[in-house]
Amino acid sequence: MSARDLHVLGINAYDHDVSACLLRNGELVCAINKERLTRVKHDSGFHREVVEYCLDAGGIDLERLDLAVTNSYVLPVPDFEHRLRAFHSAYHLHLRERADALRSPLFAGAPPRWRTVSHHLAHAYSAFAPSPFEEGAVMIVDGVGGYRSDVTEAIPPGDDTPLQARESESYYRFRGSEIECLRKVWLQPTRGFVNDEFHSMDGLGALYSRASIYIFRDWNKCGEVMGLAPYGGPNLQRLVELRDGELYFHPWGDELMRPFLGRSDKVWEQSPHRDHWADLAWRIQDDTEQVLLQRAQWLWERTQTDNLCIAGGVGLNCVANGRILREGPFKNVFIQPAAGDDGTALGCALYGHLALQERKRVYVMKTAYTGRSYDDPYVRAALKGATVRVAAAHKKSEHVARETAALLARGQIVGWLQGGSEYGPRALGNRSILADPRDPKMKDRVNAHVKHRQGFRPFAPAVPLERVSEFFLGDEESPFMILASQVRPEMRDRLGAVVHVDGSARVQTVRREDNPAFHALLEAFGELTGVPVLLNTSFNVRGEPIVETPLDAVDTFLMTDLDVLVLNDWIVRKRALPRFLNPLLRFAVTFRRNLHADALMEHAAHSVLDSEE
Repeated sequence: MSARDLHVLGINAYDHDVSACLLRNGELVCAINKERLTRVKHDSGFHREVVEYCLDAGGIDLERLDLAVTNSYVLPVPDFEHRLRAFHSAYHLHLRERADALRSPLFAGAPPRWRTVSHHLAHAYSAFAPSPFEEGAVMIVDGVGGYRSDVTEAIPPGDDTPLQARESESYYRFRGSEIECLRKVWLQPTRGFVNDEFHSMDGLGALYSRASIYIFRDWNKCGEVMGLAPYGGPNLQRLVELRDGELYFHPWGDELMRPFLGRSDKVWEQSPHRDHWADLAWRIQDDTEQVLLQRAQWLWERTQTDNLCIAGGVGLNCVANGRILREGPFKNVFIQPAAGDDGTALGCALYGHLALQERKRVYVMKTAYTGRSYDDPYVRAALKGATVRVAAAHKKSEHVARETAALLARGQIVGWLQGGSEYGPRALGNRSILADPRDPKMKDRVNAHVKHRQGFRPFAPAVPLERVSEFFLGDEESPFMILASQVRPEMRDRLGAVVHVDGSARVQTVRREDNPAFHALLEAFGELTGVPVLLNTSFNVRGEPIVETPLDAVDTFLMTDLDVLVLNDWIVRKRALPRFLNPLLRFAVTFRRNLHADALMEHAAHSVLDSEE
């Protein structure tokens, strides 16, 4: 590491999905979501954990940092932190974390080393700056962005929107490191029970979140709405459409007065309104796709470019993305894996490098493996505990891909942890639960006994890039599992566990050079079965974040019906235990997790390492 290295930190602060990203000379060193470290889904609040994680991964301390750029959709970060100092309480920060923040050197950093950028501009930099394109267009669509008064880029002339309106859609063109805003679509202030009730406002992403609340009692279940949509049909009137380039929102009528009011999956599954909710999911999904296709056409006509970059929460809608790529006017589409608010940390860092430090673009995001790796001392520390020694046996394998493939081919469900964790909401072969995709019953087995989620939820197939066209229509690369494709009709019986009800699948393509271990496993499984495809879902249970550390993986392994756990080259298999011990085992795991076991594992791993030196 040269003394002249420049380090830029990007932070999504005080938002849901707090995250941080570190660049060295414009290249990504590390990026992480707070939820992976605190084990709280979509964790908000202060950003100490993620910043320390990134600085540690980069081998630097805070004083070696050249620039930090922050973003929050709630308020500009300096304003937010001013309120934290001036008032007793503040949004998104409970009192314990507030006290931690006020004592931290990360709090209220002053210019010129600390800067802030508005929400959609951070999204835009996260989309175009790591793309492989020299020029192109950018589409940002999400639930809610910053206030017009806080936007930091130049707004097109003639836009006289009130200062209290908030970003909903933003469209740009870029060339090299320069970006220009072409249009913004705003959420106009509206009446509500609370002033941040964005889902009651008229915006494309906001309306999708309103449907998510109606169906699942949670504005952030949009992925589940997308998964439910193929079970419904066009039985409800349109909710939104474009008329002369402007969004027109139909009234939320009397037919939409059957919201889900229960709390459990069982109540949801048994409700007489389930078909109605599926129809609403179909309607909002179809409306969203139609609007986005028309927006893409307008953007292409304005820019006349072949290349489109997408970000914002709506950019995680893989079905809409697939249609934009195949039916839209752009030849090439790039969507980085953390298209939601967690990805704005990447955008902040790249904005700092390009716009504030005035450097050239040097980084292209080819993989999502931005977390740190955990070597053998961490694995051995995780396997050292009394609970896992009682419940499981482990060994180190010299042929881990071949042995794991054989277990998968025999119907075993495998938790798989390798290398650095993925940035964004989807596991891409380093923090994955894997299973044989050939057995249609595997879908229900994984949903019910491992993931503990609703039975309609689909699973994704992972396939070597060089074999994708054998099983799926089209041969486009999809390394981030962010495009939906149709499964070839003649292959649907061979991929029964990963074909959705409409014949589609959210495909992940895997290059050997990007992930040698996962590619080798796919090849080994293909040699045994003739199908080089695996069911790939995130290594977590419903309501919990994806695992980060080996200890997180061990805990999830013991708490679920996973058959096998693979940690680097270690294969862990459960022992046959009397059934009455299972509740005791799960109680022991839960108790230890509540004692902040991650810190204990860090200490234990260093102890193992020290004893070997």
